[in-house]
Amino acid sequence: MIGRLIAVEGVDASGKSTQARLLAESLGAEFTFQFGATDVGEVIREVLLDPANDSLNDRTEALLIIADKAQHVAEIVGPALRDGRDVVTDRFTASTLAYQGYGRGLDPVELQTMMRFATSGIEPDLNLLLDIPADVASGRLGSSVDRFEGAGRDFLDRVRDGYLAMAEADPARWAVIDADGPVDEVSARVLAAVRDRLG
Repeated sequence: MIGRLIAVEGVDASGKSTQARLLAESLGAEFTFQFGATDVGEVIREVLLDPANDSLNDRTEALLIIADKAQHVAEIVGPALRDGRDVVTDRFTASTLAYQGYGRGLDPVELQTMMRFATSGIEPDLNLLLDIPADVASGRLGSSVDRFEGAGRDFLDRVRDGYLAMAEADPARWAVIDADGPVDEVSARVLAAVRDRLG
């Protein structure tokens, strides 16, 4: 039996990392994240998040992120699913379409083609979008930001709009969660959405 893959998505400061960990604990699933969950990915993550790398080309950024996905699937996600274990991941393919596609303006068809190659076609059984208004996200970020968090409000708006557009286009694979609230309340909404969709 193949395990199920649940991806927790959202803009930075939406609380997705906390909620992904809590969901994995509730389901007894394996928790993982993109990018940086592998040794190779950790090196890629340092390059991607360092604000000093302001000359990083958008295409280079996308290729590094997709390379991380290939390693992540090869080492963690693929083996777990084949062993019949459920996996909860903090970000998967949708984040690349949201950030590098809608956010940076790269061709989504090209991104999807490269990601299918990187992930061997693995897609989440369910994407959970933790949605918060951009002004709430900006307020949570504070002054210490990485390359993506420091990309500006317009970028954040485009990313959020991209997530919402993907969720609207494929409601069978997406659940949108109101993430503006206490951690335990949001966690209850997340778990209810998973049980409603996946049982």
